[in-house]
Amino acid sequence: MTEHRLRIDPADRPRATILIVPPLFDEANRLRRTLLLAMRALASEGFAAVLPDLPGQNESLVALETVALDDWQDALAEIAADLPGPVVIASIRGGALIDHGAKAAAWWRLAAVSGSSLMRTMMRARVAADREAGLTSSLESLQAAAQVAPLLLAGNALSPAMVAALGEAEAQPVQPLRSIALGTDGLAGTPLWLRAEPGEDAAMARAIAADIVAWSMACGIN
Repeated sequence: MTEHRLRIDPADRPRATILIVPPLFDEANRLRRTLLLAMRALASEGFAAVLPDLPGQNESLVALETVALDDWQDALAEIAADLPGPVVIASIRGGALIDHGAKAAAWWRLAAVSGSSLMRTMMRARVAADREAGLTSSLESLQAAAQVAPLLLAGNALSPAMVAALGEAEAQPVQPLRSIALGTDGLAGTPLWLRAEPGEDAAMARAIAADIVAWSMACGIN
């Protein structure tokens, strides 16, 4: 099944297509508004920008509890292959865990994070929520439960295969790659993924777009 893709095109023929791989799970919701602003800024610089839904996320009709991490990697590779080139993949946070199987002219990663770090954050949030609800859970009990049935974390029912794969997932080497941390190389902004609710940082969106454009040009994409 083809998932929804949000696309913003420039007024003229695109210089390239920027495939944006959003953060995973609830972090994607917190950054979506800022990523949309970045897409508009990219379009103003002559780049097309595409933000796809992953299977089991947003408008997808696929049940998330049936999805494994490999499914996301495969879906992203198919999306990239379907886009007119050259394609630059821009991944944020956990999106960097699934971008290496796709073919692209260049990669750009912001605040890449390991799968184990994402899992710990979501499990700690679940433990805290359980405590507030008068329930008892722990990281150990959640890990044990996740081995035999889907585990509900941050509103996401994750399959045992997804939990196991995320626990070992790391961003894989790709070339050419620009990997940048928030607050370095002039890319200032707010770590919106840490907020409890979705937010917006227009200055960070412009900085993201400007850095992607500069990196694309450094890779010979004009």
